[in-house]
Amino acid sequence: MKTKITELFGIEHPIIQGGMHFVGFAELAAAVSEAGGLGIITGLTQRTPDALANEIRRCREMTTKPFGVNLTFLPAVTQPDYPGYIRAIVDGGIKVVETAGNNPQKWLPSLKDAGIKVIHKCTSVRHSLKAESIGCDAVSVDGFECSGHPGEDDVPNFILLPRAAEELKIPFVASGGMADGRSLVAALSLGADGMNMGTRFMATKEAPIHEHVKQALVAASELDTRLVMRPLRNTERVLKNAAVDRLLEKEKALGPAIKFEDILPEVAGVYPKIMMEGAMDAGAWSCGMVVGLIRDVPTVKELIDRIMAEAESIIGRRMSGFMKA
Repeated sequence: MKTKITELFGIEHPIIQGGMHFVGFAELAAAVSEAGGLGIITGLTQRTPDALANEIRRCREMTTKPFGVNLTFLPAVTQPDYPGYIRAIVDGGIKVVETAGNNPQKWLPSLKDAGIKVIHKCTSVRHSLKAESIGCDAVSVDGFECSGHPGEDDVPNFILLPRAAEELKIPFVASGGMADGRSLVAALSLGADGMNMGTRFMATKEAPIHEHVKQALVAASELDTRLVMRPLRNTERVLKNAAVDRLLEKEKALGPAIKFEDILPEVAGVYPKIMMEGAMDAGAWSCGMVVGLIRDVPTVKELIDRIMAEAESIIGRRMSGFMKA
């Protein structure tokens, strides 16, 4: 399949694996790239720039195909060593960076000078237009369905994607609710040039996370996610568990007076315990509504091949069948 996204990133299929904390390691990124998509290493999961450089080297040993790095710009009193991470990305020969979080404008010159294409994650048309105006090459448009931070506008992809198509000149991919060939065809029909999948790639053989997490995804339905941290205007979509129940009780009890410090036990440093150790109630962890469409744990190649075959069937048979002779 040929779209603006496959041409921009030099990939076979218009499928991107989004950055995911303590999920986006070399094993998963390489598997996605080997299967024809664009794998992404999550930069800040690596504690230091040297660790990221090593992870990039590990990924290079597993695939000769293009892969990228996610770099999330966080508001923090003690900032991560972003110049160091960017040096590791440039020195590692990475040609695609997925940026997220705060406006990446400050860091774009360093990336652009190295010939790196930048795709920025956005949850609204206005943020997408800003990304376009500062020189991003593409955007990942995240609808309200998405895992992690869906923004504060609550606009689902059936509205957000065609609005983005009306306004943007640069290509974009659909993110949030993407799971299969139906998702890809729907995204393309609404104006996107591909799709970004996060939660769906967690439930694959190569995802280097605990089996408990994968089975929780298979067992969950579309009704099992919750929105937390909304009173803090840092809304996150997570899978319901005991920690999430406690967090929501705190939000209810404290109301507008709630502070981030009040929920630290449920959100701070929980990802290694969950993703690595399988401690499913250790804290709140990001999960999209797309979990309702996850039925199995295939290999990455099986998943991507299945998506592309289903998309081809829908476009070539089902859709064409609706047209009058």
